[in-house]
Amino acid sequence: MVTTYKSSGVNISNSDLFVKKIKPLVRETFRKGVIGNIGNFGGFFEPQLKNYKHPLLISSVDGVGTKIKIALSVGKFDTIGEDLVNHCVNDIAVCGAIPMFFLDYYATGKLNTNEAVEIVRGLSRGCKNNNCAMIGGETAEMPGIYSENDFDLAGAIVGIAEKDKIVNYKKVKRGDLLIGLISNGLHTNGYSLVRKIFDSKKKLLKYYNELNCCLYEELLKVHKSYLKIIQFSLNNFKIKSISHITGGGIEGNTNRVISDGLKLKINWDSWERPFIFKLIKKAGNVPEADMRRTFNLGIGLIFIISENEAEKLINAFKKQKIKHYLIGEVK
Repeated sequence: MVTTYKSSGVNISNSDLFVKKIKPLVRETFRKGVIGNIGNFGGFFEPQLKNYKHPLLISSVDGVGTKIKIALSVGKFDTIGEDLVNHCVNDIAVCGAIPMFFLDYYATGKLNTNEAVEIVRGLSRGCKNNNCAMIGGETAEMPGIYSENDFDLAGAIVGIAEKDKIVNYKKVKRGDLLIGLISNGLHTNGYSLVRKIFDSKKKLLKYYNELNCCLYEELLKVHKSYLKIIQFSLNNFKIKSISHITGGGIEGNTNRVISDGLKLKINWDSWERPFIFKLIKKAGNVPEADMRRTFNLGIGLIFIISENEAEKLINAFKKQKIKHYLIGEVK
């Protein structure tokens, strides 16, 4: 009996076809600074530094979590790539960085070219929308680690910021206010709990009038990018700190960007909680403490700003029709 790499579960020819199909999608993300072409052993990027006095590189790495399982359940793969990019972008944007380039890691039990191309299509769209070049990545076929239909998706991002303009949470003082911006649903956190509650395809396909869509469509809404709003706010107002609300909820994430000795006073009734979170709480009989610790509850980003400056920011948001809420203060 002849044993080949293909018989062990890894199809190199299929991988080569996949790379050929995604090349045009990747090239669409190229911006000034990209050197070379897809297919080398490393990604090349020449940063434009002439407008910076003391540039800092800011990086982050993240995944999409078990939101992947929702996508697998309904066979919809064109959004989770964009989720990943936007999540990574937000993580460096709250530090004051502008994204430069992004790399992805896609691992699966057996490469399904059509599904994988849809994932890359989402990655490409996210990179283009954030002016971030996708300069490389890794596709790994690993039978034995993942079952045939399973996969995982992660990404790394690098951005740039002027050293004296990075967001410094040490500026936060007692009495500063918290201005929250709305989320686009769950973003990329809390899906293990959601899957435990809505544990069948039938439940995911159920239509809800309150959502104006099926449950799976709500759960697969794209994680919002706040890059443009963050840059606008940093360039025009004295923002003291910013938190991206991911795993750990509003308090868990915002406590990371205030100094020791300070704490948060959140007015949990200051915004209307979207129906999806009410549905999760009721359907799963989830304690309120778990809801607050697990989900963003409708607030995806928080600006921390002095009381004197807050009115200016709020008026600017009103003028631009950016939905926001005054949700608390620093004590």
